[in-house]
Parts: sequence; C-alpha cells; structure tokens
Amino acid sequence: MCTMIVKKVNIDGSGKGTAGWFNVNQANVSYDHPFHIPMEHALNIDFINEDLGPGARVAVELSEQAARSLVASILEVLDQAKAGGHLI
Repeated sequence: MCTMIVKKVNIDGSGKGTAGWFNVNQANVSYDHPFHIPMEHALNIDFINEDLGPGARVAVELSEQAARSLVASILEVLDQAKAGGHLI
C-alpha cells in the first residue's frame, strides 16, 4: 500500500493541449496510482494553469526508471547549455 505523495511547484513555461499552446504556471508531481499506464504506481506530472480551467493541463505518467532517466537527461542538457554559455 502506498500513500499518495504530492509536491506542487510554481513554474514558468508553456504547454500544448487540444486547444493549442497555453501558459503553465504550476507543476504537480505525485507518486500514486496512474490512470493510464499499466502499473500499480507511477510518477505523475501535471503541468497546469488553474486560472484557465481544466483544459489547461498536460499530464504525464512515468515508470520509476523513465522518471529517473528524464531527470538525468534534463540536468545533462542544462549543464551542457551552461558550459556552452547559453545560460546566465
């Protein structure tokens, strides 16, 4: 049995939904039962803008390994961008 774990973070970005691009200002990261991926538990990320209503949401469900690989890849790309002088 797993208790849902949730962390909310304010972000600055954009997401693409069925109606096109929209600003996202929050990400909800949780570890819980997924809705779609056929696993007992998954890392779930919802990129949202609550001010725009329920349609302003992009959801992702990841296995543990996929989530860890994504985090490592994000950090690697940011490190390369910094080393190349692209980040201030």
